[in-house]
This record gives sequence, structure tokens and C-alpha cells, in this order.
Amino acid sequence: MNNLLAPERQSNADRDKSKTGIVYLVGAGPGDPDLLTLKAARLLKQANVVVYDNLVSDEVINLIHSGAEKIYVGKETSRHTLPQTEINQLLVALAKTGKKVVRLKGGDPFIFGRGGEELETLADQGIAFEVVPGITAANGVSCYSGIPLTHRDYAQSCLFTTGHLKDGSLDLDWQSLARPSQTLVIYMGLGALSEIAQQLIRHGMPANTPAATIEKGTTHQQRVITGTLLTLPDLVQAVGLKSPSLIIVGQVVALSQRLQWFGKSIQA
Repeated sequence: MNNLLAPERQSNADRDKSKTGIVYLVGAGPGDPDLLTLKAARLLKQANVVVYDNLVSDEVINLIHSGAEKIYVGKETSRHTLPQTEINQLLVALAKTGKKVVRLKGGDPFIFGRGGEELETLADQGIAFEVVPGITAANGVSCYSGIPLTHRDYAQSCLFTTGHLKDGSLDLDWQSLARPSQTLVIYMGLGALSEIAQQLIRHGMPANTPAATIEKGTTHQQRVITGTLLTLPDLVQAVGLKSPSLIIVGQVVALSQRLQWFGKSIQA
């Protein structure tokens, strides 16, 4: 009798398991929809629901198939649609209804994208997930502004950092950031650009080091402002650049005038 009932009990367990969906953590790239990976584009056509951020471009959003539910959870300066913990729980809840969920993030989800935090919650809840890398802003924006991140003559290393920490402070390892012969790429630093420049100069970086801020990189609204570490904050303020913007500091920035092939450039 027990042997006859066992297959039925197993079948019920399998059916319960099948009710749980899957979350795809997908990088949307820096803006240009042509920079999406093939896998990311395919998943946008297959998803039941897409949970997306502020930095995902409209052109990428337009690739989501019409039958999918779209949920905006974007974060802007001093304004979050949902706190991060609630976003984490939203992904769990959606997956538990059996849906194929795409969590769509600008750039790459593992580079200043809080992707690791979201996956930790999914793992704790036993939710299946996959990660689809995206072109991070540093790669895409530097290429579209003609600034090679490394160059044998100017920069033998490249360092990515954030313009603010989780607690809102700017207590960074300035000594490491100011080292010579490297390119420094600063995410989310526009609001603190003046202090960043002052700290780098204070810790030994020459004030005449070439520096650039790129607004809405890889999109048709891209603007590139180039100057020096000393002059860039005033230039950015005069032009009125807004987020999303990326800051690049280093000798390679001087190549932008010769190598830029896309968007508008303002140089001083």
C-alpha cells in the first residue's frame, strides 16, 4: 500500500515546487538598447513581470513585450519609490506566484547595483535565480566618449568607486584613489564632485589632472564635459549637468578630444 501511495505524494510535491517561479537579475547596460546582451533581450520578450530601476532607458523599457506587467522601483537622489528591503521582498512574493520575473537594472547588476543584496534574499527564501551581466557604465560611457580606461602610455590600472557610501558619507580611501598612472571612475558622484576634487588634490593628485563628467552616456542626450580636476566642478555647475552622470579622472581623459565619436563635447 505504501509503495502505491508514494508516487502520488511525490507528484504533489513536484506540483507544489513548480508553483514557484524564477528571478532573472538582468543588466540593462548604460542606456543604448543595442548594448543589451542577446540573453537580456530574449528575457524581456519572455518575462511575466519586469521590475525595473530609474537608470533603465526608455528605449530598453520599450523592448519589454506588451503582455508583461511592469513595476517601477527606481531610486533617485533623496527619493526612493521603495526601500531596498521592500524591493527584495517584492521579488520573493512575485516569484512565489509562479511568475518568470526579470529584475532589470541599469548597467551591470553586480557593479554598484545592489544585485548581491537582492540575491541574498532570494537565496534565503529558496527562490531560483540567474544573473545576466550587463555592460557597466564605466565601460559603455568611456567608449562612447572616447576615453580609453587603460592605455600603455598613461594608465596601467583602472579603479571603480562610488561617490557616496551606504551611510551617505564620503569617507573613501583617498590615498589609493589619488595614486598616479591609473584611471579613476566615480559612479554616483555628481552631487559631491567639488569635495571629491578637493580630496583628491589634497591627497596628492595634481590639480591639472584631466577629468571629465559624462551625462546620460551612450544615449542621444549624452554630453561630455572635460577640464581638469581643479576646473571641472565649476564647468559642470555652469553647464548644469544632471544625473545620471559618470566622472572619469586621469591622463586618458586628454584623449577624448581626438577619440570621441559620439554625442556632444564641451571642453575647457
